[in-house]
Amino acid sequence: MKRFMLLATLLASSAFAQDVPPTPLDVPAQAPATGAGAPTSGGPLEVDVTGGISAPMPIAIPYMPAAAIAQTPAGSTDALGRQLAEIVTNDLRNSGLFTPLPPAQLRTVMFPEVQAPAFDYWGGSGAQALVQGYIRANGDGTLTVGCYLYDVSAQNELMRQGFVVPPSDWRRAAHKCADMVYARLTGEGPYFDSRVVYVSETGPKGNRIKRLSIMDQDGANHRFLTNGQSIVLTPRFSPNQQSIVYMSYVGRVPAIYVYEIGSGRQRMVVQNVATTFAPRFSPDGRWILFSMATGGNTDLYRVSAQGGTPQKLTNSPGIDTGGSYSPDGSRIVFESDRSGGQQLYVMNADGSNQQRISFGGGRYATPVWSPRGDLIAFTRISGGFRIGVMSPSGGGEKILTNSWQDEGPSWSPNGRVLMFYRAAQGRSGKADLWSVDLTGVNERRVPTPLDGSDPSWGPLRP
Repeated sequence: MKRFMLLATLLASSAFAQDVPPTPLDVPAQAPATGAGAPTSGGPLEVDVTGGISAPMPIAIPYMPAAAIAQTPAGSTDALGRQLAEIVTNDLRNSGLFTPLPPAQLRTVMFPEVQAPAFDYWGGSGAQALVQGYIRANGDGTLTVGCYLYDVSAQNELMRQGFVVPPSDWRRAAHKCADMVYARLTGEGPYFDSRVVYVSETGPKGNRIKRLSIMDQDGANHRFLTNGQSIVLTPRFSPNQQSIVYMSYVGRVPAIYVYEIGSGRQRMVVQNVATTFAPRFSPDGRWILFSMATGGNTDLYRVSAQGGTPQKLTNSPGIDTGGSYSPDGSRIVFESDRSGGQQLYVMNADGSNQQRISFGGGRYATPVWSPRGDLIAFTRISGGFRIGVMSPSGGGEKILTNSWQDEGPSWSPNGRVLMFYRAAQGRSGKADLWSVDLTGVNERRVPTPLDGSDPSWGPLRP
């Protein structure tokens, strides 16, 4: 597996990080640079994340110059410098918390200026923050991308990071640069360097071809994983992102499978049982939570991720399904019609202490626990399908969308944004992926080559 590399400190000399050996990036670093030329650690510059897009921060992100023009397998370094800045710009704009300056207000930044910004110019541009960077082709075939964040008013450096990547991963360096800026200015966790697995759909409504697909969170690097010969539904990432669990109608019998991303191999999870569906990994990756229909009743079960004998967790008349673990793995939220209609319940991970938490109008479905642990997202069905959130105790319910049919929410790695799918009204059957933040204001369509449904937003990439 390709390793993503981090230069934890970029030297404050004209040679930049030339003499700093890269180290493996096991956890994305979010610390300020240290040593000579280190940025000041304080500073009042920060984004009010509770205000949504009501007052986004103006930020300047000029093109990133190349240390020297060179051809690489990913393209020329000067062209890559422009594309890097564009990706950082799009990531921050799409968050709803930043307003990047238009190109007409961006001056050309030369390589020596990356560490010595023209603060007088940027101070008059209206930008409160400035992101500058550079790209360099290395002798071993890798690329170095440097990323610097400045407070324009205080005229000081807030943070810097550098990344050494193979040419195929240059986009990841841009996402990690955007993550650094986002985390430093909002105080929240990053989420741009992540991927989404979903169901790609095509064909008429009554005969849809559904394929397992994977892409970056912004829609780039799209790849089909299955050929569409069998319908696939509800794909979910494993915590280590090396596999995907999903339901498929192989042989017209719905069953749960695990797809290994690296090898492309697929295996059935539970052999020789009745209908199984709605799978999801536990936070530690040891278990797969799923539903199984037997004898006219549907209950929640768990099974070892390696397979084996399922353990039954619920035993109430009706349909119990859609289970999702809390981040610490101690509790499970699920939907059940035991009260006469679909409602949300929570229980301990062993199935004990089952309690209903949804009491609003209509029905509730597709619950999923936030990675922060503070909220549960759901689909509420009442004259339409809407995406909403509530606390794990059922309080503070808030509806975030207001379209005809929005369903199947999935959380971003930092627990601030939800991705879901929106079906068009009528007979077309067309569905698209969308995202919305917790304010309910910043809503946007996520680009996919074909129609899309059932998104699962994975964790930050290692």
